[in-house]
Amino acid sequence: MGKKKQKLVLPPELPPEVPDEEIEVSDEDLHFVKENLEYAGFVSNLDTHSITKHVTRVADANEGALESLYEKRLRKKLENKEKEQTAPEVDPVDALPVKTLDGQLYYRRVAKEPKEAEGETKEGESISRDPALVKLTKAEKRAKFKKLRKEAKKQAKEEVQQTPQAEVLEKENNLSLVSDEVKKDLTEEEASENKKYKLAELGTALLADPESNIKHIKEMLEISKDGDSAIVILGLKSLLAVFKDIIPGYRIRLPTEKEQEMKVSKAVKKMRFYESTLLSAYKAYVQKLVALQQQTVYKRVAVRCLCTLLAAVPHFNFRDSLLAAVVNNISSQDDVVRQLCCTAVKSLFTDEGKHGGEATVEAVKLIADLVKAHNCQLHPDSVEVFLSLSFDEDLGKAERSDMDNRAKNKKSKKRKGLDEPNHMPENDRKKNKKEMLAKTREEVSADYKAASYAQDPQERRRMQSQTLSAVFQTFFRILKLAVRPISEASSVPGASGTHPLLAPCLDGIGKFSHLIDLDFMADLMHCLRKLAGNDRKLEDSSENSCQLTVSERLRCCIVAFKVMRNNLDALNVDLQEFFVQFYNLILEYRPGRDQGEVLAEALKIMLCDDRQHDMQRAAAFIKRLATFSLCFGSAESMAALVTVKHLLQKNIKCRNLLENDAGGGSVAGAISKYQPHAVDPNRSGALASVLWEINLLIKHYHPSVSSIASSISTMNTSNNQVYHSHVSPQQAYKELSQENKSLAPSSEIKRASSKKRRGNDYMPVKVGSDLNLTNQIEESEVRKKLAEHFWLLRDIQENERLRSELDRTTLSLNLYEHYKKQKKRKTR
Repeated sequence: MGKKKQKLVLPPELPPEVPDEEIEVSDEDLHFVKENLEYAGFVSNLDTHSITKHVTRVADANEGALESLYEKRLRKKLENKEKEQTAPEVDPVDALPVKTLDGQLYYRRVAKEPKEAEGETKEGESISRDPALVKLTKAEKRAKFKKLRKEAKKQAKEEVQQTPQAEVLEKENNLSLVSDEVKKDLTEEEASENKKYKLAELGTALLADPESNIKHIKEMLEISKDGDSAIVILGLKSLLAVFKDIIPGYRIRLPTEKEQEMKVSKAVKKMRFYESTLLSAYKAYVQKLVALQQQTVYKRVAVRCLCTLLAAVPHFNFRDSLLAAVVNNISSQDDVVRQLCCTAVKSLFTDEGKHGGEATVEAVKLIADLVKAHNCQLHPDSVEVFLSLSFDEDLGKAERSDMDNRAKNKKSKKRKGLDEPNHMPENDRKKNKKEMLAKTREEVSADYKAASYAQDPQERRRMQSQTLSAVFQTFFRILKLAVRPISEASSVPGASGTHPLLAPCLDGIGKFSHLIDLDFMADLMHCLRKLAGNDRKLEDSSENSCQLTVSERLRCCIVAFKVMRNNLDALNVDLQEFFVQFYNLILEYRPGRDQGEVLAEALKIMLCDDRQHDMQRAAAFIKRLATFSLCFGSAESMAALVTVKHLLQKNIKCRNLLENDAGGGSVAGAISKYQPHAVDPNRSGALASVLWEINLLIKHYHPSVSSIASSISTMNTSNNQVYHSHVSPQQAYKELSQENKSLAPSSEIKRASSKKRRGNDYMPVKVGSDLNLTNQIEESEVRKKLAEHFWLLRDIQENERLRSELDRTTLSLNLYEHYKKQKKRKTR
């Protein structure tokens, strides 16, 4: 078969040359270009700057101007060549010179590599780096991103003819998504760093010159509204530092409309602008803090800023909003927030010179309203802040004496004037002069008071009376609620019992008992008597009636005695019921459950501080405390024996309890038999008993307890001996409790206990002390084992959590590598 003839395919003819002025673009051409933008993308990438360099003709220019332009270009080229020839290849600083005999210096020269080669080597080094091993900088990231984009565009142009249009569009979309992600990472890092630097610059400028740079504070507020939490926290802290430094020592009063219409100087205008800008920015900042404290992320930072502002500038504007925010968080479940608020309120109470006492009144009223709104179910710290209050007792006494003296002088002068029969004109002139002098002195004193920073005593007395009334109103509300039976009592975290505010309330009443009005004294003592005796058992026998603890009932007895002693001149109250309650509470006391400090304080106030005691009552307490000291720890036993020693020293007839050989019969009385289960100490018949407990306490394991017991046993023979008389029950309890805490088992004690377990012939000197120490050793070993066990469990849980996180990260990395491989295959 013959070969087929191949047809020659001629290229299409070129369009005829048409001048640019005659070309007209139709609507169809525009529509085609808009639909096919990818074909015209090369026009946007043209380097117009390099093209204009080679232009030899300039439109609308003379021939002389063109010649001068060519001459300038030639001169520049020649000058650049000369500079390259004359310039040293090596900097004289980097190379050591050589000095000839003529005194001239010659530098060693090394030929430089061309800049293009250096750029190629740098690019090669940056490309050769492994991104997995070395972290790329921002410049290297940008260069890499540009290079990848160029390569992708070249591949897209090559594959345009081979691949269909849909695939090309998909690839371009993928490239744009990757580029957007890289751009976002770079821009977010740069933006955060720029904002941090901006905050630092604006803050330093404001601290350097606040009056001229007060506009910057609004920029700082705008930056603190960012979505990044780190920048918001940094902005809040920087604004706090700025406001603490630039806030003036007075309240700002904005000018009224009439004052703004008046013509003033430039300095006054500048000051008004500064004050108005500062006040508006401070208001916005406080509102932002109040709003952010409701979010868990910013709560601690916002509360810290509010408390710092309240403690630093309580005299400034918007104090009401600061106080409201701080008082609302004073009973927070977060310990950090609660401690910050309590310290801020205590600083207000102690440093009244900053605000003149006005903030104290407002804070106390807000706390009283908070206690009322929550029905006394708050954390004890919210009422314990009242203990840091201080009241002036002798305020204004000197002024009252001066007023009385002036009134007496006026009365005496009037009487003298009435007694004189004739009034001479000279005397009238002298009186007029004295009156004029008195008026001028009064005016001067009034001006001095107005100009001085000292507070008016009457105003101070008025504010303190308002504060005291709000405090006692809160205390009495807590007492009334404690007396009433509560059917549904809600427990508060960090508080003991269903009455969490009762303990700080009783402490406050005991501290300010000398300031209580006598009209409320009868009701107060009635409430304390009910609480100490726990009479609610009889009033409400339901299961929902709540009981007070032994410590709270002891506090009620202590407060009753404090109130009685501070108001002894105007109060006549029989405290026999409180002695009865205390006599029964000694048996209900448990060392691990109740507070030993409260018991020691009750022993001191109720038994040691009283000058006289009934002999039957004193003997009953001596016998019960001796029995009590046998059952409990060394600290409680020491406090009880110190009280026994004190009572025996005061009541000489009670020393018959040490040597009562007859074994019956009362010294003074009608009760002939000892009744240990009696409720009333006056009817117990303790004088008919013997203190046999002291003989056992002499053999106590603790040396302090045994020494005081031996001194008590010898009191009947040596009456003038004074031992432990200067030590109070509180001091004795504190010393021994601290000693027990610091006591640690030594290695010798461990060896002795191990020898005893093995059955050797080792015998300790004191059996009681050895048993106690062995118990301590066993408890310490058990605690160590339990601690190790719980630490091990915690480590296991932490390891499981970390393993789960590791599995998640490895899975995500594998998916990302798989995605990269698929992406490379598609690009190929």
